[in-house]
Amino acid sequence: MNEPLVARLDWQKQSGLLPAIVQDADSGMVLMLGYMNREALEATLRDGLVTFFSRSRGKQWRKGETSGHVLELTWIGTDCDADTLLIQARPRGPTCHLGTRSCFDDAAPQAWSASFLEELDSIIEKRLAGDDASSYTRQLAAAGPTRVAQKVGEEGVEVALAAVGDDRDALLGEAADLAFHLLVLLRVKGLSLADLSTTLAERHARKLR
Repeated sequence: MNEPLVARLDWQKQSGLLPAIVQDADSGMVLMLGYMNREALEATLRDGLVTFFSRSRGKQWRKGETSGHVLELTWIGTDCDADTLLIQARPRGPTCHLGTRSCFDDAAPQAWSASFLEELDSIIEKRLAGDDASSYTRQLAAAGPTRVAQKVGEEGVEVALAAVGDDRDALLGEAADLAFHLLVLLRVKGLSLADLSTTLAERHARKLR
């Protein structure tokens, strides 16, 4: 447990509760705002899953304890006054109870356009867990990992062919197909875009040493 962090926070200023801003660790998207008391922060640091104190229910609650859409902690810090927490986490599914990636999506829809890959990854996860027999994603996954891998290979060839031409839209279209099928393959193999991002970040960090 990060005892220095817990000890230096100003728990008295707001009657033992601190606002906690949660960011997506990979995209930087602001996901939600919650409140933590000392016990909620200690549980978050101990278990690695973001836990809050519910002011309406008057008790501690782990994000995603009912839906399964937990927030996996990657980093936590405080502001200069030690009375607000900034949390970086990897969401496993939608963060908002309305089913959106962020509780702030409607307020700033253009701000998160660069993170649509994260949203698409979440959509694919839902499709694979659902029971819609008409879903292309489910049908593809049902054909097995070999078939999904074959589709990734086919789309990779299409991207290469489009790249030697002068049609920008064609290249973007084929690249989008490749990205989609790669995300499906990762999910079929029990991985996610977050796992891919972690691998890329680790490689980058090694190159900087």
